[in-house]
Amino acid sequence: MALPIFLKGFFIFGRQIDTMRNLILFFFLALIRLPATAQEPDWGWWNNLHGWESGMPGWRNWIIISPAYLGPNALPVPELKRGFLLNKSEIEVTASTHFYSGDPTQDISGRAYIPFAEGKIAIEMYGVIIEHYNYIEEIRNERFSRDEDGKGIAFGDLYFSTMIQLFKDRKFPNTLLRVTLRTASGSNIEAARYSDAPGYFADLSFSKDFTSKEGLLFRPIGMLGFYSWQTNDELNLQNDALLYGMGADLEKNAWRFTGSCTGYFGYKNNGDRPMQLNFGLRKDFKNTALNVQYQHGLHDWLYKTLRFSFIWKLNPAH
Repeated sequence: MALPIFLKGFFIFGRQIDTMRNLILFFFLALIRLPATAQEPDWGWWNNLHGWESGMPGWRNWIIISPAYLGPNALPVPELKRGFLLNKSEIEVTASTHFYSGDPTQDISGRAYIPFAEGKIAIEMYGVIIEHYNYIEEIRNERFSRDEDGKGIAFGDLYFSTMIQLFKDRKFPNTLLRVTLRTASGSNIEAARYSDAPGYFADLSFSKDFTSKEGLLFRPIGMLGFYSWQTNDELNLQNDALLYGMGADLEKNAWRFTGSCTGYFGYKNNGDRPMQLNFGLRKDFKNTALNVQYQHGLHDWLYKTLRFSFIWKLNPAH
């Protein structure tokens, strides 16, 4: 009896590990949280500032688990997919800088993308490897942070995605299903950088290609899905959101320009409705690619982010 397609995919993935094992091993090890060695600090300043007294809910209950009150990488808007899978594996390393008055942040992230089943299914793993933050007292107090000086290093959550090609190159638009699990591996919840709680999202992305006589490809893209994450609200432990996005690609001669608007709409309305504009320019070479992205926060995620990515393209799946 044939193995279920999901298990079959992991079997094929295992055969590709020899090619990527060193990079992926580094990626995983870098995301492991380092043990704390410092002496337990005195939290008297935080207790006095927020009027905390013995018997009141613990400090974790004061943190607001929403994108408006955490670091830029805690609950980011998921990337807009293009409705179809690439048939080459990719390893990507990205350097990002986030501009925001009072909370400038820099990070290095990684991504591994592995297609199989003749490009009909793919697995993707990504996350922030290391983040540097330095925010002001006003931001610290607004977010109920217990990091008194607002400076430090944090490690990000790890995401696992499974993507399935539903339709491609037919009269019906290209359609891709993505299901993603977000782990609780992010560190420094006391500094309000990550949520220390799991989450997941699922979405469908759609696209259709239109090519001019001059060889310019125009591709409108849409996304609709569902995003859910755990909070610290004892009455409503889960926040649910409508995930959405729309945009377009322009492609010619191995260059691709992308513009989009993406976001999600949480039901609690406590800073859980981020919206952003995204612009990207990618240049593909034979075995590598370069990508530059700019993200502009419009609501509940007000960072202005610049990303530089280097991508290694590996042999196509069989």
